[in-house]
Amino acid sequence: MEEKQGRVAMIAITFIPLVMVLGNSMLVPVLPTMKSKLDLSQFQVSLIITMFSLSAGLIIPLVGYLSDRFGRKWIIVGSLVIYGIGGIISGLSAWLMENSYIMILIGRIVQGIGAAGTAPIAMALIGDLYSGEQESKALGIIESSNGAGKILSPIIGSVIALITWYAVFFTFPILCFATAIFIWFSVKEKKKMEGKPLPEYLGALKQIFKQKGKWLIPAFFVGSVGLFILFGVLFYLSDVLEQRLKIEGVIKGCILAIPLLGMVVTAYLTGTKIKQNKPLIRKVMVMGLMLLTGSMFVVSFFQQVYLMIGLLTLGSIGTGLLLPCLNTLITGAVEKAERGMITSLYGSVRFLGVAFGPPLFSWLMSISHKTVFLSMAGLSLFTLILAFFLIKPDKSEKKETGGKQQLGTLF
Repeated sequence: MEEKQGRVAMIAITFIPLVMVLGNSMLVPVLPTMKSKLDLSQFQVSLIITMFSLSAGLIIPLVGYLSDRFGRKWIIVGSLVIYGIGGIISGLSAWLMENSYIMILIGRIVQGIGAAGTAPIAMALIGDLYSGEQESKALGIIESSNGAGKILSPIIGSVIALITWYAVFFTFPILCFATAIFIWFSVKEKKKMEGKPLPEYLGALKQIFKQKGKWLIPAFFVGSVGLFILFGVLFYLSDVLEQRLKIEGVIKGCILAIPLLGMVVTAYLTGTKIKQNKPLIRKVMVMGLMLLTGSMFVVSFFQQVYLMIGLLTLGSIGTGLLLPCLNTLITGAVEKAERGMITSLYGSVRFLGVAFGPPLFSWLMSISHKTVFLSMAGLSLFTLILAFFLIKPDKSEKKETGGKQQLGTLF
C-alpha cells in the first residue's frame, strides 16, 4: 500500500516542474502575435517574459525559507493556486480590456510569484521524501518531466494560440489548479518541518559563502548567463521566424523546440555520466562553454535560417553540457540540511538570467544581428575564463546522495 502511495505521490510531483517550464516557454511562440495585436514595441513584448522571471527570481529565497519553516506541501499548493490566478488575470485582461498590456504584466508578475514555489521547492520535497537510490530515481523522473516540458511547450503554445493568441493564459489555471489538488491529496509529508529562525538561517547562509563563496558566486553567475543566452536566443529566433520568414503556428513551435531538444538530451546524458568525478565535471563544463562561445561567434556572420538554427542548437548543446555540471557542484557544496538555502538562491539567479535575456536581446536586435551574437560570444568567453580559473571546489567536498546531477536543467 505504501509503495502504491509513493508512486502516486511521485506522479503528482512530476507535474510541478512541467508547470513551471510552461510559464515562459509556452508563451515564446506567441510573443510576435501579441506584439502585433497590442501594438507593442520589441522591448514591451520582452517584458512579458521578464516580469514573470524577475518576480520569481526575487521571491524564491523567501519561499525557500518559508518551506523550511512551515512545510513543502503547503507552499507548493499555495504557489500553484497563485500561479493559476495570475493566468486568469492576464487572460481576462487580454480578452475583455481594450488596453490590456499593463494588466497582462500584472498577471505575469503574480504568476512569477507563484512559480517561485514550484520546482525549486519540489526538489527539496523529494529530498525530504526519498533517500539513496530512490532519491536518485525520483530526481531523474522529474528531470524527464522538465525536459519533456521544454521540448513540447513551444509546440503546445503554438497549437493553443490557433484558438486565439490569449488562450495560452487560460491554460495555466487549468494545469495549476489540477496539479495543486493532485499534490494536496496524494503527497504526505513525513514529518513536521523544523526550520531555523530567520537570524540563524541568514547566519548559516553567510557562513557558507564565507567558506565557499570564492567559487560558489562565479558558479551562480555562470549558470545565470547560460539561461540568459538560451532565452534571449529563443526570443530572437521567434521574432525572426514570424516577422522575417512568416513562419507561424505549429511549424514555428516545432522549430523553436529544436535548440531546446538539443539542450535537454545533452543535459540528461551529461547528468547520467558525470557522477561525482570532479575533474571530469570541470572538463565537461569548460567544453560546454567553449561550444557555446564558438557557436555565438560563428552565427554572428550568418543569417541564413537553417544554418542559424543549426548553430544555435550547437550552442544549446553547450548549455546542456554546462548546467548539470554546475548543479552537481553547487548542490554538493553543502550538507543536506543547508541545501535548501543554496538551491533556492541558485534558482533565483537563474530566473534572473531568464528575466534579463529578452529585453537585452531586444535592445541589441535594434542595432544588428552581428551585434547580438558578437556580444553573446564575448559574454560567453568571459564566463569561460571565469569558470576555468575560479570554479574549483574543494576536492574533499562530497555529496550525501547520488543523482542530484540530473537537476541541471531546471529553471
